[in-house]
Amino acid sequence: MKLTMYEASVPVFTRYLGQLAGMVRLAEEFAAQRNIDPQSILQARLSPSMYPFAVQVEIAANFAFRACAPLAGAEVPPFGGHRESFAALTARLAETRAFLATLTPGQMEGSERRQFTSQAGLGSVSLEGPVFLLQYALPNFLFHVTTAYAILRHMGVGLGKADYDGFHVYAAPVKP
Repeated sequence: MKLTMYEASVPVFTRYLGQLAGMVRLAEEFAAQRNIDPQSILQARLSPSMYPFAVQVEIAANFAFRACAPLAGAEVPPFGGHRESFAALTARLAETRAFLATLTPGQMEGSERRQFTSQAGLGSVSLEGPVFLLQYALPNFLFHVTTAYAILRHMGVGLGKADYDGFHVYAAPVKP
């Protein structure tokens, strides 16, 4: 079975952006149920040198744009300012999924033979399509989704692996 660039990108980004939206919802509910200032979760981080939860969510959404728009031969839409609320993060994730829904397999045909350049921290990478997607964009996207998940677990939000991937089924996590 040969996988197309579209099949390896759009459905994966779409699925995990949906999972991430569910995690944002759980974080918002957690804060509301416990009378916690939402900013304490939105600005939470695992280490002082890491980006906070809200930025992790934004970067994950941005990677979906940064990967799929170029693969489809489209311009990467502007990211806009930082999202400072659960509602704004939820809207950003919905916008990203809506953009992905406009893409077609035909738009990505031939992208496996093209070079793509992207900002990688303070550097820049120029990679062929499959390497760009499978070794750069998807791992970075999943890194930020996973880090957002880890921050929420660290903050005590009752979520588990099923919330991350939507495939696993476990007993409900013990609530602190």
